Amino acid sequence: MKILFATSECAPLVKTGGLGDVSAALPPAIAALGHEVMLLMPAYAGMPLQGRITGWHSLPAEGPWPAAQLLSVDRGEHEVPLLLLCCPQLYARPGSPYAGAQGDHADNALRFGLLAHVAARIGTPQSPCGWTADIVHANDWPTALAPLYLRQFRDAAGPRADTVACSMVTIHNLAFQGVFPMDWAQRLGIEEQHLGIEGAEFWGQLSMLKAGLQYTDAITTVSPTYAREIQTHELGFGLDGVLRARADRLQGILNGIDTALWNPLRDPLISEPFSADRLDGKAACKAALRRMLGLSQDGDCMLFGLVGRMTEQKGIDWVIGGAERLLRHGGQLAILGSGDPALEGALRALAKRHPRHMHVTVGFDESLAHGIEAGSDSFLMPSRFEPCGLNQMYSQAYGTPPVVTPTGGLADSVLDADAPAGDGTGFVLRGSSQAAFDEAVDRALHLWKTVPDAWRRLQRNGMRRDFGWTASARAYVQAYGSARNRAETGPQTTTALSYKEPLPAA
Repeated sequence: MKILFATSECAPLVKTGGLGDVSAALPPAIAALGHEVMLLMPAYAGMPLQGRITGWHSLPAEGPWPAAQLLSVDRGEHEVPLLLLCCPQLYARPGSPYAGAQGDHADNALRFGLLAHVAARIGTPQSPCGWTADIVHANDWPTALAPLYLRQFRDAAGPRADTVACSMVTIHNLAFQGVFPMDWAQRLGIEEQHLGIEGAEFWGQLSMLKAGLQYTDAITTVSPTYAREIQTHELGFGLDGVLRARADRLQGILNGIDTALWNPLRDPLISEPFSADRLDGKAACKAALRRMLGLSQDGDCMLFGLVGRMTEQKGIDWVIGGAERLLRHGGQLAILGSGDPALEGALRALAKRHPRHMHVTVGFDESLAHGIEAGSDSFLMPSRFEPCGLNQMYSQAYGTPPVVTPTGGLADSVLDADAPAGDGTGFVLRGSSQAAFDEAVDRALHLWKTVPDAWRRLQRNGMRRDFGWTASARAYVQAYGSARNRAETGPQTTTALSYKEPLPAA
């Protein structure tokens, strides 16, 4: 199959979150299975592009779209070819892909509408780059209009509709939906018949993500549990009715991790290498981390690590609420991240009161992130919701059993230590509350302190799991096949909407 992977970000070129990691890892994993994959993204200002330019394709101004260019880049044998959408007036701006110093860019609808339109055009015989996709794979709201545009192209093609590509939309985080005033619809070339409740309309506004979900041939998200959760009122963010109506084409596929980058046997950022069969190096990593952070080297203290955003969504308030108890019971804390200033301040105040047993670094440091994964005894990740998550998989790979909530990808990737088969890899909260967090931490402390053989078994179980991308890539290829077989003739009516509160525009 010929697959166009359309995205708004891809590490290391530009990354604001998990989408950037997936865009870097999934396309080459699919290509390794024998498929032809191209990656399409905007050419943002200051991107560290490396590779050989193999083509330059002009896109003349047309209707609402400004003139642009497509730059084809060969990035080497281990990377998929890159198509860069060059339109300086839209993309050559300081800041993140979505916002500048004053907030979200006012013309984000046009910026990402163009990206989705070009992605869809590459799925037609009129492809502007001389290469036509069989599948257009859109990711989150910035490319989610592509299936709607493909529907319009298919309708216009008449008897040659089968020459237009099928589509997939992957939801990385349903909370962000690309909601804009409805007057953008005409400016983006969306035909009138697609603007009702059965199409792109969402409470009187235009929702790019809803449009994609209504018109796509397949919907995926980043873990099986999250696929179920987003069909509920609590985590559906107003689109649970649409997703329930389209459940026949909704599938959760657990993300993988880069097992070359996150490998304790070959990690250049940690003090000593180690493996499931040779764990001695992990003790050296713990000692080095404690020295660097100024923590006590007391052998009876269990070190808990945390790397992530300091927000209530990540359960940081539970960490704050349980910190004194954890420290009193013989634990230590090494925390790295940033986010809510109030939560940052509360963590810093705790660390100031307990300088030999708790350290907080506000910001991000890649070396320290690896050091915390390698040197901690356990990793805290009590997210209230987590579409997939990566750190819980990094932690298991590094023999650092995680403490997690039973949500999203955490539920799909961590097996509780009390599992009857003895194949546990961490500690799963029995609920979603401060009390449940404290109880899980207590279980971890008790096992680490009193049953070292069971703890080592927990470590080795996690380290021997395969969290690489190959299994995920195979599942996506199978989903592409289902999308091609499904070949919709029109949008499905989905009027069962629910809505709780205003959504972010991006």
